[in-house]
Amino acid sequence: MPERIDFWGIPQPWGPILVYSIVSLAAIVFLVRFYRQASLWWKVGRPERRWNHPLLRLWNLVKVSIAQLRILRQRYPGIMHLTLAWAYFVFFLGTALATINGHFFKFLEGSPYLIYKFVLDIFTIVFMVGAVMAAFRRFVKKPDRLTLSPRYTWSLIFIIAIVINGLLVESFRLAIQKPDWALWSPAGWALAQLWIVTGIPQVVLQGLHVAFYTIHFLSVSALFVILPASSLVHIVTGPLNAFFAELDRPTGRLAALPLNKQSEPIYASTLRGLTWKQLLDADTCTECGRCQDVCPSYNAGGEISPKLLVVKVRDALRRDGRAIAAGGPSPLLVGDGISEAMVWSCTTCGACDQECPVLIDHTGLAVDFRRYLVSEGKVETRLSETLANLSRYGNSFGQSERARPRWAQSLPVKVRDARKEAVEYLWFVGDYASYNPQVTDVTRQTAEIFQKAGLDFGILYEGERNSGNDVRRVGEEGLFEFLVEKNTAALGKCTFQKMITCDPHTYNTLRNEYPAEVMGGRPVQHSSELLQELAASGKIQLTKKLGYRVTYHDPCYLGRYNQVYAAPRELIEATGCTLVEMPRHGAQALCCNAGGGRIWMDEGSLRERSERPSESRVREAAALPGVEMLVVACPKDLVMFRDAVKTTGLEGKLVVKELAELVGESMA
Repeated sequence: MPERIDFWGIPQPWGPILVYSIVSLAAIVFLVRFYRQASLWWKVGRPERRWNHPLLRLWNLVKVSIAQLRILRQRYPGIMHLTLAWAYFVFFLGTALATINGHFFKFLEGSPYLIYKFVLDIFTIVFMVGAVMAAFRRFVKKPDRLTLSPRYTWSLIFIIAIVINGLLVESFRLAIQKPDWALWSPAGWALAQLWIVTGIPQVVLQGLHVAFYTIHFLSVSALFVILPASSLVHIVTGPLNAFFAELDRPTGRLAALPLNKQSEPIYASTLRGLTWKQLLDADTCTECGRCQDVCPSYNAGGEISPKLLVVKVRDALRRDGRAIAAGGPSPLLVGDGISEAMVWSCTTCGACDQECPVLIDHTGLAVDFRRYLVSEGKVETRLSETLANLSRYGNSFGQSERARPRWAQSLPVKVRDARKEAVEYLWFVGDYASYNPQVTDVTRQTAEIFQKAGLDFGILYEGERNSGNDVRRVGEEGLFEFLVEKNTAALGKCTFQKMITCDPHTYNTLRNEYPAEVMGGRPVQHSSELLQELAASGKIQLTKKLGYRVTYHDPCYLGRYNQVYAAPRELIEATGCTLVEMPRHGAQALCCNAGGGRIWMDEGSLRERSERPSESRVREAAALPGVEMLVVACPKDLVMFRDAVKTTGLEGKLVVKELAELVGESMA
């Protein structure tokens, strides 16, 4: 037995030397092991610039990794994780302060020491609350999205054991010393009373104190050693990923297709084709499954799981990374570990990226894999035909460019040709609004509203081509650039001050992806924004209060990508309708499954679906008490949801209308 028990609870003077030596060695092992893994990011992955805006990056780290604001979007798992993470942060800081106080200079004395002890003990209680929540969730609730492998279970058990052990050490010390301030360690004091009441001899308590302290510091040392290879590595990679998150590109802009020194495209066929940041993304994934929970394709029975897409990259890096870094071959990713069906299932709705608590870019990864598949000609027949139509005719319907303005022929007043005369607003109509017979009536009605409002607007007529938003997200970068060139040439012939469009996909790519010199600083508006402005200014009179009880679907590329939420809702209310929100609305709205080129693909190419996302969405709308109408603000949504109403047997129970239809009816 030791001659005396001090703050550290170990023999003097060799005890502290032994403890610090072991812990320091464990820390060195951690650094070496983590560096070996982290070095694969830049040894295997392509270069990518992520060192700019250091202050903004630090602020991002604070919000995401310290305040954990994204994690708290979901209440139960958010509170659970926050209690565990912050408790461990306080424990780490408390240990560091105790080390400084005990061996360098004294500053924890008197009241500061009592406050220090109280905070540590309170966070022990906080941690135990989080541990109980985590255990209940993992062993009782067992949500499908959660990876329930033993690797994650043992990590949870291990960190709980370390904290319980630390509490026992504290309780033994308090039972031995019985200091006047013991109540400032409420959890330790309460447990110490148990040892005192049971009459355990002091010599036994001293032995237990030393034994459990030894177990405690050895467990902490073991945690350092195993952490780089455990599920807990996100403690380090999470803050790194937050710091290196994308800050230069708006959410709606994809990264450009990279080129090598010979100006040849680099495709993401192997790990070598990914950037170091994408490999960091893969190593950061906590497998929490939040991305999977909000994925429309996964929940409809599709092949994709955003979580598995990233995890398969991580597994490939850990399996092949060292050999690749040493100059070995880099095996194919897509077609080997990652199925083609998984890549094509993505709707690029961005819900997974928004929900991820560690800022992983799932959508960009899926698009990079698609670029590779397109380059190899591994495209299903229907999509291939659509891309051929876009290349030849400039639209996805394969119709003549002269048929594009046909919808405007029956208007009482001819729509101006923006290529021939200056206009204030250039209306980029889009494919579905120009060609789809389910949508052209709405397009015509929108034009009539603009004319009644005295709006100075024009269109490109046959000079317009598909904007390229979905073409790019399909992975056909070359065709996207071709369409941009064609539209740029047409826009170059026009004099206008603002641009409007009814299509959120077009809105996104014009606003975020077209070259700045093409747009010339001129703003792009969605039609809902413009109609709301016209109504608010009195340029259109919404005199008839409709009185419908309606719900509204937020298009992904209008809401989640470009934060346009208020204007459509204000316009709905201005028509005299009562708006009832769906459970999934705003930033959490469910994708209709049209985005990312999915509307051009064959559903039969994927495994059998139980229900399409569009069908789930109309059922969600129809289930709202008293709701008789689903209002949309996207031509593709109009088509998808009207079809879904038919296939779900909801005809006569739910009507799908475009926002402009409500405005037109209210103006009557």
